[in-house]
Amino acid sequence: MKRAYNFNAGPSCIPLDVLREAQQEFLDFKNTGMSIIEMSHRSSEYNTLHQETKDLLRKLMEIPANYDILFIQGGGSTQFLMTAANFFTKSRAAYINTGVWAKKAMAEANFFGEAYEAASSADRNHCYIPETYNIKPNTSYLHITSNNTIYGTEFQKFPQVNVPLICDMSSDILSRRINVADFDLIYAGAQKNLGPAGVVIVVIKKDFLATANQNLPTMMKYRTFADNDSLYNTPPVFCIYMINKTLHWLEKMGGISAIEHNNIAKSQIIYNTIDNSDGFYIGHSEKAYRSKMNITFNLAEKELEKDFINKAKAAGFVGVGGHRLVGGCRASAYNAVSIESCQALANFMDEYRKLC
Repeated sequence: MKRAYNFNAGPSCIPLDVLREAQQEFLDFKNTGMSIIEMSHRSSEYNTLHQETKDLLRKLMEIPANYDILFIQGGGSTQFLMTAANFFTKSRAAYINTGVWAKKAMAEANFFGEAYEAASSADRNHCYIPETYNIKPNTSYLHITSNNTIYGTEFQKFPQVNVPLICDMSSDILSRRINVADFDLIYAGAQKNLGPAGVVIVVIKKDFLATANQNLPTMMKYRTFADNDSLYNTPPVFCIYMINKTLHWLEKMGGISAIEHNNIAKSQIIYNTIDNSDGFYIGHSEKAYRSKMNITFNLAEKELEKDFINKAKAAGFVGVGGHRLVGGCRASAYNAVSIESCQALANFMDEYRKLC
């Protein structure tokens, strides 16, 4: 079977070794005579998997002991609502507007009070990350999106502010080393770097959790998940199982430092092709803010973009069209995307340019 060069922005590439392992034990997990998707989430076999997954996350991300790790059904869009519902405890909440996902998060927060822009990159079509912020008095928290999948920008350094910091890290979690202690809450949908869609990882400081609004429906409270080890109701078992496999794969790859080094090399291959194309390809993000996960670009001749995307697809490159809201082109080079795939795309881009 010929595998596609998978540059989808999410759901996205999963390591082939992980897929093969899951395939091999899909009918019989740990000699139980059952698939992982058939067994009780209260079973000892699942509990072992559940705890091991948390332990692997804590080890790989160097999560301090005073943080809880939660698994919550759904995706990042649900977290836009949950973060605000739990922590909009004062009259305002601050958001750094770096594009579509930040704006969606802010829209959900507006149900609970004044959600305002502490900074915005909209003035230059979100091609950079703001570095100065206006935090108003009586602000509950500052929310940021660490990596913008649509515009291809990424925080290279994180805000140092005097209010709690919440981060949507869906697009770049475990792709680089971070200091978890810089954040009060991190959330990330699994479907880009960790596994299939359907579960969100939440890493939350215990002291911050203690400040959460408790006058909420049961399943909207982070406290429900923390107090019940994410097992108040049936968790997304298969998604957590796949995260477990992916974390083991990351460990085998050498951990976060090794994968970060690999991600820098992968993205640079494609960025070099853009930068050395004599203007044929034009990167969207300013160089200082370029994402290593989502490489966004346009062709100087806009009428060629559709042809480029179609020919790339015919050559086996999947997902290189830009987001439907902005168009253009995008290559999402998440952890599981190989350096060989990035080199193959760069070669295709060079050949296409020469033919034009």
